[in-house]
Amino acid sequence: MWSHWKPEYVLPGPAKVVGELGDLVTTGEFWRAVANTMRRAVTGFAIAVVLGSLLGLAVARVKSLRTAVGSLITGLQTMPSIAWFPFAILLFKLSEQAILFVVVLGAAPSIANGLIAGVDDVPPLLLRAGRTVGAKGLSLYRHVVLPASLPTYVSGLKQGWAFAWRSLMAGELLVIIATKPALGSKLQFARELSDAPLLLALMLVILVIGILVDSVFGRVDRAIRHRRGLVDPAA
Repeated sequence: MWSHWKPEYVLPGPAKVVGELGDLVTTGEFWRAVANTMRRAVTGFAIAVVLGSLLGLAVARVKSLRTAVGSLITGLQTMPSIAWFPFAILLFKLSEQAILFVVVLGAAPSIANGLIAGVDDVPPLLLRAGRTVGAKGLSLYRHVVLPASLPTYVSGLKQGWAFAWRSLMAGELLVIIATKPALGSKLQFARELSDAPLLLALMLVILVIGILVDSVFGRVDRAIRHRRGLVDPAA
């Protein structure tokens, strides 16, 4: 770069990287890679939302289950996703299922913890008000607890997406399926070819996709908080 800290072929300047990015986005192979990566991300995240939500709701409702697996969920959340890949490859070999397995394990604990925290933070006064008007059991959860826990749950979804995206990138670097190009596998090929401009251009694409999806969750979170009166209208 401009500082000449590293040679140009190792750390190319912005102009070369932007030029490489411009060439990259005009190729059909690049868009197929983006499509495959996003399909895996959406599929894995959707499965994680279902499993994480069911687990979080069960743990929040059943005290004995919370005692048994509550700390395990937090332990799974803190475990690096890359550590799951040897086990995933042992189970599913070098396949789509191995990638999705780790994506789900990376995202589901965060989603479950988000829902658990949201349920725990429901004001007792709100629960008493719900019971006063006749809400009990599942009805109380459906009409009072779950709507009240929605802001924290969305924060859990946002964090779960971040874990899912990182897990997916790690998976595509390790599990390369020749017939299905992906951003992670193209990143690995660029490294093997010592093509620094292409490598940095792909990193920019991955960064931009992550920021765009995060901004969607941010908008949803702000809309919910604004509707609940949790955001200062003058801010």
